[in-house]
Amino acid sequence: MSEPERRHLLQIEGQKAEDLTQLLDVAETFLQVSRRAVKKVPTLRGKTVINMFFEASTRTRTSFELAGKRLSADVINFSGSTSSTKKGETLRDTIATMEAMHPDVLVIRHGASGAPHHATNYTSAAVVNAGDGMHEHPTQALLDAFTIRQRKKKLAGLRVAICGDIAHSRVARSNAHLLRLLGAEVVMAGPGTLLPVELEALGVTVYDRVEPALEGADVAMMLRIQQERIGGALLPSTREYARQFGLNQERLALAKDDCLVMHPGPINRGVEINPDIADGKRSVILDQVEAGVAVRMAVLWQLCAEEPLP
Repeated sequence: MSEPERRHLLQIEGQKAEDLTQLLDVAETFLQVSRRAVKKVPTLRGKTVINMFFEASTRTRTSFELAGKRLSADVINFSGSTSSTKKGETLRDTIATMEAMHPDVLVIRHGASGAPHHATNYTSAAVVNAGDGMHEHPTQALLDAFTIRQRKKKLAGLRVAICGDIAHSRVARSNAHLLRLLGAEVVMAGPGTLLPVELEALGVTVYDRVEPALEGADVAMMLRIQQERIGGALLPSTREYARQFGLNQERLALAKDDCLVMHPGPINRGVEINPDIADGKRSVILDQVEAGVAVRMAVLWQLCAEEPLP
């Protein structure tokens, strides 16, 4: 990763295409490790990774844990819901406490945008942003790009439609930066109330209907409606949303015949995507999950490995 943040992965914005491409190449090696009978290499033996999750997570937390363990690191899982933050401890003091235990990597998910950046002021460990507020989710974008590249053999020249709750999606922002950097065309669509004003600054085309976004798409990436972040006035009902913006067979027919269907999870079945599509032959949703372990292994290796690739 590019200087001056070589020791951290905090965001996609500002990274160099060649650095990110190299990371995806490294992930190819670790994908094969995950598919072996013995899914472990000694690459990070003696290193300590602490996963600090202040928000709920299934895929990201589990895959970071597996990534660390498959690299032979000592992995500690920290949950905000059972930590001293519930007693009023500040993030600064929590990070300082972890620092006193000499970890090598802190993987941080937090509801406040900028929290992982803030943490770098109080630790000498490498910090990985596992999703911060409505800012970025860099490893999700990397695993999405990895999945697309695995299936399409390229990223440059592809049309990627990202549809749904754009306003609250750190996944959308990271993907917009990464996919455009690697040569893809990115278009976004969603209800007008869920489209942030700064989208055009990201260099993407924006629609308030999904149909024009899906026309000729090579990839359809559907996003979850984030009820926990949405005020009631922004969305009339999930039923109405599904009727106007959900991915069904009729809308998917607007895309290319070999269009990939993606979703970062968790899925609201029947809302942003119909079950027959989520489980259908075009879906690569579970491929994304598999890619998540390989990509996060590559990130951990790149940040603190002292041994060559296995």
